[in-house]
Amino acid sequence: MAPAFALQPVRFDDLPGWAEDDPRPVIRAMRRCHAHVTGVKPYRTGALGVTSAELLPALDAARSFDLDASAEVARRFFEAAFVPFRVTLPDGKTGFVTAFYEPEVPVAGRPDDEFRYAFYRRPADLVDVEGQDRPPGLDPAFAFARRVGDSLTAYPDRRAIDEGFLEGRGLEIAWARSKVDVFFAHVQGAARLVFPDGTIRRVTYAAKTGHPFSAIGRLLIDEGRIDPETVSMATIRAYLADHPGDVDRVLWHNRSYIFFREAEVDDAGLGPVAAAKVALEPGRSLAVDRLIHTFGTPFFVRSDTLTHMDGGRPFRRLMLALDTGSAIVGPARGDIFTGSGDAAGRLAGGVRNAADVVVLIPRAAAERYGGHGTQ
Repeated sequence: MAPAFALQPVRFDDLPGWAEDDPRPVIRAMRRCHAHVTGVKPYRTGALGVTSAELLPALDAARSFDLDASAEVARRFFEAAFVPFRVTLPDGKTGFVTAFYEPEVPVAGRPDDEFRYAFYRRPADLVDVEGQDRPPGLDPAFAFARRVGDSLTAYPDRRAIDEGFLEGRGLEIAWARSKVDVFFAHVQGAARLVFPDGTIRRVTYAAKTGHPFSAIGRLLIDEGRIDPETVSMATIRAYLADHPGDVDRVLWHNRSYIFFREAEVDDAGLGPVAAAKVALEPGRSLAVDRLIHTFGTPFFVRSDTLTHMDGGRPFRRLMLALDTGSAIVGPARGDIFTGSGDAAGRLAGGVRNAADVVVLIPRAAAERYGGHGTQ
């Protein structure tokens, strides 16, 4: 059951920052969603109940929108197609945002003394687990398992794979210099691999072992090794660089392991193809809880404490739900895609901020959400 929350109808004019935002990049992303919904299949409907069919008129209208029009005209496009509702949580709790990015990792096509740590493709013995196929004793949270003959069992974890479980199967895509670089590509779910000749290829999420994600930052905080006030990807990396003998112990704390598939970099200005099966729009793509929200839904996100992304100004942007993640749980929980490369990583690394989250409901569906709570 989805966590309790309510939707409070609000006016666009009452959203701080709405009148200054330029949502045209969101319209570009909506065009890609339209191609998927009409040419492949509709998105799964989340518990909130917004369907792809209800989103489709706006997605269709996005195709003919003139992207050379002004930001004001783009705002009017959304005002005509949607009704904004603030997501409110029990006990006065607020929404919360983090951020993610696509790392660029130097790699080699063959292993040597310098490049030793592999990015792996999905193994053939890793299978999706449906409810009716779940063997007794397998953790109900596992969506993947290992097939051994006619039996299913939990797949070996990060430590077992790091210690050689997959060696000799020909699953390696490329090799990196740093085990930590591979780990953070797992956390982000994608990476651009930069080969010695300058060739750039992309790897994106294909599957995972099924073990639950465990945050190594939380481990280091609980052990008193990192200050909770300053924890970020940068401080975690700094700790691991300063304590090489502790790297395996810390990384193995997160038993989850990600497998990748290879993809071309068709447009260097866009991010990887994510859970919504379209390329992410940097700075305008939001990972959401897909059990609650439907991909292709716009959100207006405001965080007065998140200021480093917009030159010291509070973060106030229209976003599009295009991805999800195991740590993205709840109706007002979002993960902002900042882009690709080191600069995007610096933007993403320290984001852990309270946020006001407003979901835009298609006008044809808005009447049934007229301020009533939902479960």
